[in-house]
Amino acid sequence: MSISLIWITTIIRQSPHQAASDRRLNRSLSRILVTLCVVLAAGLLPSLGLPATTGAFEADRAPGPNCAALGLASCPQPFDAAIPAPASMLQWDQKTRVIGFRNTYRQYPGDVFHTRGAEPYPLPRAAKPLSNVRYQWQGHQQQLTDYLKDQSVTGLLIIKDGRIAYEYYGAGNTERTLWTSRSVAKSVVSVLTGIAVHEGLIHSMDDSITQYLPELSHTAWDGVSLRQLIRHTSGVAWNEHYADPNSDFAKLTRCEASSEPYDCVLKLISGLLRVEGVKPGERWSYNTAGAWIMGRVLEKATGMPIASYLESRLWSRYAMEHDGVWQALVPGQIDMGGHGFNATLRDWGRFAWFVAGGGVLRNGEHLLDSDWIAQSTDWTQAKGSVTPAAPQGQFGYQWWYSNVEPGRGGDAHVDETARQTFWAEGIYGQTLAINPKEKLVLVQWSTWAAAETPASLYDEQALFFDGLVRALH
Repeated sequence: MSISLIWITTIIRQSPHQAASDRRLNRSLSRILVTLCVVLAAGLLPSLGLPATTGAFEADRAPGPNCAALGLASCPQPFDAAIPAPASMLQWDQKTRVIGFRNTYRQYPGDVFHTRGAEPYPLPRAAKPLSNVRYQWQGHQQQLTDYLKDQSVTGLLIIKDGRIAYEYYGAGNTERTLWTSRSVAKSVVSVLTGIAVHEGLIHSMDDSITQYLPELSHTAWDGVSLRQLIRHTSGVAWNEHYADPNSDFAKLTRCEASSEPYDCVLKLISGLLRVEGVKPGERWSYNTAGAWIMGRVLEKATGMPIASYLESRLWSRYAMEHDGVWQALVPGQIDMGGHGFNATLRDWGRFAWFVAGGGVLRNGEHLLDSDWIAQSTDWTQAKGSVTPAAPQGQFGYQWWYSNVEPGRGGDAHVDETARQTFWAEGIYGQTLAINPKEKLVLVQWSTWAAAETPASLYDEQALFFDGLVRALH
């Protein structure tokens, strides 16, 4: 039975240049594969040393494919027997979100990015573990344990000078858990875009979108440059409101869970309108539709899906410890550029450490132009980007500037730390914080109670990170 499943998977993932009719056939085969996995789950899961389905979720929540069918070299843990329905992701409670976020790689079609058996980049333990972290928040003296609780942390990794200063797993997560990135993936795409620029596959960030995606000619995206796109200053109207079931983002979420995700997403994004009276570059507005287009530009420029480019340039060369999975709209051809990156905590950390080092492999080879990180963190000052907490702007090439709102506990040291640090942020608290000067990286997995989260949780992150700088300096 297992051999048959692997054979079907091979058919599904064959050519990256299939005709539309072949893609429809492959999507049908994908659905057959998932159905077979559900039917065979009771027999296959025990053979993998895993529990059978417990019925913990309602009838609309079914087991996902097993590890062999996905093509992973090793099985992530825990491998939950039942997983929640992805279409209702924005309505999950916190307990459900834990199960959903560590099984997102099974909820959608996905493209695996492999290590190719490479020796992983070493992350030794620090000789002196992290202790005595202190920070002031909402009038209280806080410690590490307070932070874990306040932030609903399910995974936390602190890397200082290339060594693990602290590592924590909560809610049943382990060293082999593949956790979903949400919008942290946008920052991964930003780095891959820089690699493509370095290789000359993308000629210039001033190129127009339609040079790479002519199918978007005569749409609202026509006339927008890649620089404007990656900075989210396209001027294209998009409602990212997570609590609104009729928002564009909510529609996108339902498209991704549909039987024809690519067609649905493309129709949604192609039909958007421009903000009246706003030219490209004039206004900043966070836009996952634009991030998806940035991923498509990367795929067109490189001739491969995001997962394959990540694997060939970075994942197998830096290298990482475990395979990861990128959510696919058309397996083997089109990945989801706005989110969809799933990897282990330490491999998230290795990626962040690669960025902190300026994009250099262990053999000294540079994968990024020397000024790419500086470009990426040159915050746009377009209208909407400048705030009291970010007077120089809050957004770059899909990286964030983060500081405490005035009057919420910051001081000169906090401000200095903020100026040295850039952030990748995903809803519900997924986070990378990178401070190259201090050689300090934070990776955080969380399940915040709501996607539309009070700014105070971001304030706490900035204050906690400054506490790390003080404790580890």
